[in-house]
This record gives sequence, C-alpha cells and structure tokens, in this order.
Amino acid sequence: MELGISTFGEVQPDGVSGKAVHAHQRIQELLEEVKLADEVGLDVFAFGEHHRPDFVISAPEILMAAAAAITKNIRLSSSVTVLSSADPVRVFQNFATVDLISNGRAEIIAGRGSFIESFPLFGYDLGDYDALFTEKLELLMRINEQEVVSWEGKHRAGIANKGVYPRPLQSAIPIWLGVGGTPASAVRAGKLNLPMVIAILGSPPRQFLSFVELYRESARKAGHDVSKLQLGISSQFYVAEDSRQAANDFYPSYEALMNRVGRDRGWSPMNRNQFEFLRNDGPLIVGNVQQAIDKIMGQYELFHNTRFLAQFVTGFTAHKDVLKAIELYGTQVAPVIRKELAVKKDIMV
Repeated sequence: MELGISTFGEVQPDGVSGKAVHAHQRIQELLEEVKLADEVGLDVFAFGEHHRPDFVISAPEILMAAAAAITKNIRLSSSVTVLSSADPVRVFQNFATVDLISNGRAEIIAGRGSFIESFPLFGYDLGDYDALFTEKLELLMRINEQEVVSWEGKHRAGIANKGVYPRPLQSAIPIWLGVGGTPASAVRAGKLNLPMVIAILGSPPRQFLSFVELYRESARKAGHDVSKLQLGISSQFYVAEDSRQAANDFYPSYEALMNRVGRDRGWSPMNRNQFEFLRNDGPLIVGNVQQAIDKIMGQYELFHNTRFLAQFVTGFTAHKDVLKAIELYGTQVAPVIRKELAVKKDIMV
C-alpha cells in the first residue's frame, strides 16, 4: 500500500491585493512539507484545487512543478483537479510538463469538486455539473491514450485530427477519480477501469464498504480484472508523539475548517465533543503513532486499499508541528504499516 499526503493549502486570507504575505508564507511551507515527505520516504504528495480565499492552491500543477524540482522519488498528484470547469487539453499539457520535470512522477486525481466556486468563475453552468465532468473525462482519457486526437462534444469545441503536446515521459499519465461517496461515481470508475480515491471524512469508514463493493462489481461486469484495481482512501490525519498533544495541535485547524465550510452548507457548528467522537469512533486519524497505525490498518482490513492519503488540515497548526507530524508519519508510522502488510502478503502466499 502506498502511503502519502494530501493538502488543500489552508491559509489565513490576506485580504489585500499586492501584499499576499500569508499566501507567500504558506506556499513556502508547502514546498518544505513535500520536500520532507520525500526525504522520509513517503510515496505520494497530492495538492488540492480550490478557488476560495481560505485555500492557497488554485493551480496544483504549478505547485507540483515546483515540488518536482526539489524532490527525487515521491509521486506528485492533484487532489483533485476540478475537471468539470477545466479544459482537458490544457490539463493534459500541464501535467505532461510536470511529468517531464519530475522524471515521470506526475499523476492526476480528477473530480467534480466538493466546492462550486470554479463554475461561475470560469463561465460554466452548474446545471451541467455531471455532464461537463463526463464529457471532459472522456476527452482527457482520449488525449492520454492518443497523440493525435479527433473528438466531438457538446460543451467544448471539437478537435479535428490535432496533436496534443508535450507528451509525458510515462507512457500515459495515471488518472485517478476522486469521489466522495456518490454511487454513480463508483460505477463510473469501475466501468472505466480507473483507480479511485474515496474521501472518508464525516462518516464511519464501514459505511463506505458497499460503495467499494459497487466499484469492484462494476469493474467486474465491464470485463476488467478486479485484482488489478487500485483503490485509495483519504482521511483527515495528524500524528504527534502524544495523543492529547495531537488532538490539541489539530483541533483549532479542524474546527475552523469545518465551521467555515459548515456555514456555507448549513451544518451545525463543530465543537470539541464532536471532534473527540470523530477522533475516537469516527474517521479522523488524529493521535499518537500507534493510534495512527491502528486506524490506517483498520481501514486496510475493511477495504484492502492500495493507497492511503493522509489529508493534513493545518490552517492554525504551527508549521514546525506539521513538519514533525510528517516526520513521524514517514519514519515511524509508514515502516510499521509496510512491515505488517508484508507479513500479511507472505501469509497469503
């Protein structure tokens, strides 16, 4: 199982044009984080895409390119590319360029997006939410498979026998689908034989079992080899040497994020009791090293996933503590998980 990190790049909004001090600092911190993740042996680092003042990453490919220049081994991904409001040709060109810079380490996690700000920003009708994604995913996959493309669609001008360049170093850029639990998304990923990442955030992991089964059954019905499917699980994560310290470090950032999003979506305000419930009995992986290991392995026992992405939420967490969490994840959590999985594999053989 690959072990990695995803981030949305939470930031305190500067609110002043031309003096983006917080944004500048957060970008520098993100580059330090991905560099350390590479040094401690983690497998993947994924940058989110949002178009809000409280997140600094709106162009994940640019962060990936910067990260490619200062890392050696870690795979670099988006998480997610909001494909419904992007142009598939430009998406492919940007990621192919990152692939060339990184010596073949680029990936795309494509999704419809959990926020909708990009639709009016780029002139799209929210009523076409799913149709846009379906059409653009088809075009992106076509470009990834073919150098010269002919294509016709409804929401974008057609392409008549045109080449799309540059081509990546890899034979094709890995395209994952990032989903949040909609059954139609699982069916789509399975039918297309695409790797899938599920964001397990507010509900107990067990509630997603039927969703994963639907993904695998859809792939089986479409004639694909289910044993080769790749499944990623993404959960909000923070680790410290002491469990209470981990909770205290993480909670202010988590509370701020959930209440900010909750105001937009009509959720009840987050409080410490709810947080502790989610940490102890829910999907949050926030605790000491052993607690992190136990929860990640618990998810593996449920899903037999091939990837785990630790979603860092760090808006109010000191950067030095975030770096320490990455260090613990790479040097103490990851080696134990890899060893336990190797033992399980040997037993199965």
